Order: sequence, then structure tokens, then C-alpha cells
Amino acid sequence: MSSSKKLVLTVLIAMLAGCGFQLRGSYELPYQGVYVAAPMTSLVASNIRRELTGSNVRVMPSLKDADAQLNILEERRDRQILSLSGSGKVREYELRMVVRYQLNDGKGMTVIPVSEIRLVRILAYDDSKIIAKQQEEALLYTDMERDAVGQILRRMVVVKRAGSTAQ
Repeated sequence: MSSSKKLVLTVLIAMLAGCGFQLRGSYELPYQGVYVAAPMTSLVASNIRRELTGSNVRVMPSLKDADAQLNILEERRDRQILSLSGSGKVREYELRMVVRYQLNDGKGMTVIPVSEIRLVRILAYDDSKIIAKQQEEALLYTDMERDAVGQILRRMVVVKRAGSTAQ
């Protein structure tokens, strides 16, 4: 490798380290056990349980053993036509996902009041590729689920940390 390539690589690594970038690890929640209450069909809740399993927190089977209760109150998906072609065929869909949740501590006190996450993705559509577009739509919804899970877990970490520094 030439010295100019090494220099460019070194500068890029230094810039990356300097910007605060770090790989996402497990979520360090200040709870030992969290009970996740959600409808059986909630994919967000199952993803949260999976993420918590890989962290320092145990997912509790009942509320009585938990330090905190995360309630997934609503998880809704929606698809609307965004644009049409000149011949009236759909060109784009707007995919939406709404997740409402709340976090209570083990004593029933509200830590995070009812909050809502709204996510939107655009799906370019082509009638000649129906199966591929259905798969793309499923991938976009999966991405939105992951995004919602990350937002909820990051908020759980930050809110508790902010509350614990004031004590």
C-alpha cells in the first residue's frame, strides 16, 4: 500500500473515532427485570424481548417479579397511495407505522408517559414486479420495527439515567 493511501486511511479512521461513532452494543438498562405487556401479535414487543435478552436485563414472565413494566399500547401499520402515473397506476406508496408505549417502574409510577413513535417509508411501486415489491414492503416494515425498538430502548436508558442523576 502506498504512503498516500495509508495517510488517507489513517485520516479517515481518526475522523471516524473523533466523531463519537461507536458500534451499538447491548442496551444497559438500570433495571434487573422488565415485564413487556403487549398484544400477542405485536412484533415490536417480541423484538424488544429479543434485544433485552442480549443485555443485562431479564425479561420477566409476570409483572410481580419485574422492576419495570413496558406497555406496548398500540402498533399500527398503514399504506397509502402517494403518487399515480398519468394512466392512473400507482407509482409510490407511503408506508406508515405508529407505536404507542408507556413505561412504569415496579411501583406503578410512570417513568415514560404514553408516547408515540411515527415512522414513514416510501415504496416505489411497479405493477410488473408485484412479488418483489411485496417483499420490499415487508423489509421496509421490518426496518421500521427495528427503528421503533431502538427508539424505545434508547429512551428507556436516557430517561432513567436522567432521573437517577437527580436523586
